[in-house]
Amino acid sequence: MSDLPDIVIGSGPAGVSVALALLARGRAVLMLDGGKVLEPDAVARRDALAAKGGLSEADREAWRQGQYDGPPGQIRRYGSDFAMEPGLDVLADVRGFDLRSSKAVGGLSNLWGAAVLPYAQQDIADWPVSAEALAPHYRAVAGIMPVSGRADDLQRVFAAFSMEGAREIAPSLQGAALLARLERARAGLVAGGVYVGAARHAVSQCRRCGLCLQGCPYGFIWSAGQVLPKLTAMGMEHRAGVVLRLEEQADGVAVMLAGGEVLVGARVFVAAGVLETARIMLSSGPAGRELMLLDSQQAFLPMLHRWGAGGPVNQPPFHTLPQAFVEMDDKAVSPHLVHAQIYSWNEYYLRDLMANYAKKLPGSGFIWAAMARRLMVAQVFLHSAHSARIGLRMAADGRLVTRIEPRGETHGVMMAAVAKLAGAMGRGGLIPLRFAARLGAAGASFHTGGTVPMAAVPGIGTSDRLGRPYGMERVHLVDASVFPSIPATTITFSVMANAHRIGTEAG
Repeated sequence: MSDLPDIVIGSGPAGVSVALALLARGRAVLMLDGGKVLEPDAVARRDALAAKGGLSEADREAWRQGQYDGPPGQIRRYGSDFAMEPGLDVLADVRGFDLRSSKAVGGLSNLWGAAVLPYAQQDIADWPVSAEALAPHYRAVAGIMPVSGRADDLQRVFAAFSMEGAREIAPSLQGAALLARLERARAGLVAGGVYVGAARHAVSQCRRCGLCLQGCPYGFIWSAGQVLPKLTAMGMEHRAGVVLRLEEQADGVAVMLAGGEVLVGARVFVAAGVLETARIMLSSGPAGRELMLLDSQQAFLPMLHRWGAGGPVNQPPFHTLPQAFVEMDDKAVSPHLVHAQIYSWNEYYLRDLMANYAKKLPGSGFIWAAMARRLMVAQVFLHSAHSARIGLRMAADGRLVTRIEPRGETHGVMMAAVAKLAGAMGRGGLIPLRFAARLGAAGASFHTGGTVPMAAVPGIGTSDRLGRPYGMERVHLVDASVFPSIPATTITFSVMANAHRIGTEAG
């Protein structure tokens, strides 16, 4: 056996999952990432807020302000931009393309919405790996990432991971009321191929302070960086290092870092996120290549509830993560599942209404404030079969050049999905505002991948079931870059399970 370590590039969800599997096999592991962390002053503000016995509205508004002040296109947490690279630092042109990358410890899991679901077999029938084969790896990575929720109708759709005995994070007043009303309409919904359940979250516990979208002061929303102490205790070495390119050798893989350092690993597992992984692979291969990125496009459907909330919806206790998941299995809409996440009140609703409407109608602010308190929003996702593709190639300056290939069917399928969802949510006492439904830009869902897809019989441009690009033996891609298609449902749990599977089976 080689004395060289296995090198894992990236410390996000895929990176910690493949490292966990490798360490369990007794392999020596060196993990590299961009090394960016939350700045000390932001850490101090977060810790001071968490130390308070209770949070006043002034405390919460001051915490939110750091998020509001972020630059356009950036997702912030804790008032910091540490976890997301500015778009034009990575991409030559960001117009029409909203995906971003990260060089932070823990990657984009520092920013995510913590929604967790496995994949259904019907949506990965084109993969050389089945949902059944992923099932033990879902269970394995659930040991390092909490999965809260409850057993309900979603279990009928997603049998690969059981929720029996799971702990649920209590929904908001609006979320609880909606779930109760939809439960009363359950028989009719199921007959129409609509399955509703409480949202599942990567959350250990919750104080329901309403600050999820600014960065949980208590650290209860899981991020991959939280796993690193466990992995280092198992023997993993972790250090900063931005990878420029790879070169496979007879008995190992050379990893070239920014600054000129070269490391050699027995095998390399690339878990840098789809944009960074694409950059590394384009830099490591012939010039002029283009990789095709698959997307799961999204839309937003605003809805107003007809019932009284039973209390103030804009004051804790509540959380601002998704409250409910809806899966639509209707072949008249799509041969694949359509996934929706339902959100109750958050502070962005009123800001959006005031910015877009109140300024046009002076004195109307009280109307929009009242509307915001009854507003719920569905985020609707389509399978990649109905979504745009994005070509990626390397520019002379090292940034990625994007070429968006829209699909003519996207709008029609999405509007059919929105209509189906609107009918279902009407049974729960919501008034869907279908005229205000808004289709997101390519990449905006962050459910992307497939640049080097796994294939049962690999060829040029694909990888094998261990994520090895055609012609390579010791380089394994383990993030969503190897997904042959992108189902509509949440992506991170399946990224982790597949990375753990590759780490268990490789070499």
